[in-house]
Amino acid sequence: MAAARSLFTGFIRNHKKTNGLVQRFTSSVVTKPEMGPEDDPDYSGGSDLRSRIFRLRLPKRSATNVIEKWVNEGNQITIHDLRQISKELRKEHRFKHALELSEWMVSRGEFELSDSDYAFRIDLMAKVFGIDAAERYFESLPLSAKTTETYTALLHCYAASKLTDKAEDLYERMKESNIPLSAMIYNELMTLYTSVGLAEKVSLVVEEMKKQNVSPDIYTYNLLISSCASALQIDDVRNILDEMAARELGPSESWARYVNLVKIYLTSGQLVDSKVNSVVEIEKGITQREWITYDFLIILHCALGNKDTLDRIWRSLKMTNQKMISRNYACILSAYLMLGHFNKVDEVISQWKTSATTDFDMSVCDRLTNAFEEVGMNEKASSFRVLLRDM
Repeated sequence: MAAARSLFTGFIRNHKKTNGLVQRFTSSVVTKPEMGPEDDPDYSGGSDLRSRIFRLRLPKRSATNVIEKWVNEGNQITIHDLRQISKELRKEHRFKHALELSEWMVSRGEFELSDSDYAFRIDLMAKVFGIDAAERYFESLPLSAKTTETYTALLHCYAASKLTDKAEDLYERMKESNIPLSAMIYNELMTLYTSVGLAEKVSLVVEEMKKQNVSPDIYTYNLLISSCASALQIDDVRNILDEMAARELGPSESWARYVNLVKIYLTSGQLVDSKVNSVVEIEKGITQREWITYDFLIILHCALGNKDTLDRIWRSLKMTNQKMISRNYACILSAYLMLGHFNKVDEVISQWKTSATTDFDMSVCDRLTNAFEEVGMNEKASSFRVLLRDM
C-alpha cells in the first residue's frame, strides 16, 4: 500500500503538460436521407441485392420480399452474399432485416449452415424478439449444432442483459456437456460481473480459466487491467503486464513497445518528453484489437496531468456505440479526483445519474472513496464524500 501511495503521489507531483496529442476514437454523424420511392418493397432499383436491401430503411419493410424479387428476376444468390449483407446490417443496428436474411437462408434448405450462422441467429433473435426467443431457438437446435460458438452466443445474450444466474447455469451446463471452453466464454463472464458490480468475482473467473487450462487472450487482459486500474490496484496492473510480456501475445511490435512503455511509466511515475511522443505514435498505429481499453488510457493520461486529453477521451467514449457501464464511470471519476477537478467529478456523476443505460451505483462511489483513503488520499476522499452528499 505504501508503494501505491508513493506512486499516486508521484502522479500528481510529476505530471507534465503535453501538446499535439492525437485525438482518438472519433465518430461521425450520419444524417439519414428522407424517405423516397425506394422505401417501397417492390422498388427494383439498384444493380445489386445489397443496394436494394439497404434502401429499406424502415424496419417494417420486408427484406424477404426484396430477396424473393431478386431471385424471381433470375439472379443468383450465394450463402456468402447473405452472410456478408447480414453482418453489415447488424453493424448498422438493422437487426430485423439481418434476421430476415438469416431466416430466408434457413428456410430455403439448400445452404449448409455453419456454427457461426447458428450463433449469429441466436444473437439476432435476442435483439429482435428478446432473450426467451433466443433460448427457445437454442434449445431447438440439433445436438450437433450446440457447440462452443452457439453456447457462447447465448452466454453473450445473458451477459448483455445482466442475467447472472442464467449465465452461471449455462456455464455449468457447458462443462457438463464437455463443450470445448474458450477464452471468450470467460471474457463474457468477466464482463458480466464487472457490469453488475461484482468485480471481486473477476479473479475467480481467472482462477477457473487456469483450472480448465484455458489460455487468456488479449481481451482477458484488457478486462483484468481495467478492473485493477479502476480500483487503483497499480501493483496488480504491473503484474498483469509482466505476464502479458512473458506470454508474447501476438507479433505486434507496437503492442510490445506499448507494454514496455507502460511498465516504465509505472516504475517512474512520470514520462519524459521522448516517451510521451512514443505514446502518441503508438496511439496512431495500434489496432483496436490491441487496445488496453479506454479505462487504462484514462489512467495513463491522468498521470501525465493531461486534463484536456482526458476530456476528449471521455467525450469520445460517450460518442461511441459502446454501452457505458459502472466501471467506465468509476475510472473517469478516479482520474478527475486525482487531478483535483471536482467540477468535472460533479459533471460525470450528473451524467451517470441521468444515464438511460446504466443505473447510478452508490456502492461503486463508496468503493472508490475507500480506495483513495487506502492509498493515503484522505483529503480527496473527504471532498468526494461531501460532493456526493450534496448532490
